[in-house]
Amino acid sequence: MTDALRTPGPRRRWSGLRSRPRRPDRGGIAIEAAIVVPGVVGLVLLAVAAGRVQTTAGTVEAAARAGARTASLQRSVDGMDQPARDSALATLRQQGVWCRDGDVRVGKGELNLPGGPVTTVTVTVVCDVELADLLGGPSGIPVTKHLVGEFTSVVDRYRGT
Repeated sequence: MTDALRTPGPRRRWSGLRSRPRRPDRGGIAIEAAIVVPGVVGLVLLAVAAGRVQTTAGTVEAAARAGARTASLQRSVDGMDQPARDSALATLRQQGVWCRDGDVRVGKGELNLPGGPVTTVTVTVVCDVELADLLGGPSGIPVTKHLVGEFTSVVDRYRGT
């Protein structure tokens, strides 16, 4: 072998390991992760928000049922409103539901049945659930879901007077 064919520089001994050829796509995994991870995190947060809305919707319906049943067991038709509100709000509190804007409305009605008229009570629970902690948009813009639960119960004829 002639000196013309040798590369200049220090001689290296054979270490038994081959050096990997350089590829032009070095760092490609980091770029892919930077693109994919925010989308995956966004989908997870969207699923959590949907779960929170469904759970809260069930609780709002349960609060309306509890309020209507409590009102239907009151001894007088005039004294139904406050116990119904208290019962509905207690149900929301027990389940840890916080409504940004909420309201409990109590309405009375009557059904004309062959055995005579029957008094009914309808409780409507309105709740706006805050989702800004999960789906936070620009600051100052609220992200809420408007939920309404309603239940009608027949007033117990034999509740005592």
